Amino acid sequence: MMSTVNKSADFLLARAQQGSGESLGQLLQLYTNYLRILVVSQLDGKLRQRVSPSDVVQETFFEAHRDFQQFRGKTTPEFLAWLRKILVNNLHTVVEKHVLAGKRDVRREVSAEKLGADLEKSTLRLDAFLPDPGESPSMHLQQREMQVRLANELAALPEDYRDAIVMRHLEGLPFEEIGRRMDRTAGAVRMLWLRAIKLLRERMATDDDSSGVNT
Repeated sequence: MMSTVNKSADFLLARAQQGSGESLGQLLQLYTNYLRILVVSQLDGKLRQRVSPSDVVQETFFEAHRDFQQFRGKTTPEFLAWLRKILVNNLHTVVEKHVLAGKRDVRREVSAEKLGADLEKSTLRLDAFLPDPGESPSMHLQQREMQVRLANELAALPEDYRDAIVMRHLEGLPFEEIGRRMDRTAGAVRMLWLRAIKLLRERMATDDDSSGVNT
């Protein structure tokens, strides 16, 4: 069954394509947590001290609103894919401005294609929390919708729980490195992570369209 969130997104997209700027704004807000989680997964700790993930998301929303007439898709999954492309371009701009500018002497380059691939890896790590969608195209569309829901649940967790999950799963860091960043022992971080996973599982279990969280 199509979820209430997905029905809402489809309705808002249709209204936006009929010229409703208010509906477009509401549609974009549905993806705030999802895009923010992806941005966080691509910015290391030092870079996050200089760049706010929320600012990157807001810039993406601004550009999406400004350039919406260029969107040629008809479905919300196509719209989300379009948003992700804009997000990748903005991430590339951030990296060029804050990382590459100081290293031009070594001619280090980070392409938008590489950032897009890294973003896809983070998306796949999100999938590890969700049931196997199988081979059906419709199930894969549902999987993307569930990723958005998962991001919303992550955003609702206590900050230290959310940080532990993001660093462990989306950034792929070992407990020792997470402990260093959080000023805790590796053992303490592992216990924190286990509690975070338990709480996330409980929250996801309340969703009628989810059967649980895989660890």
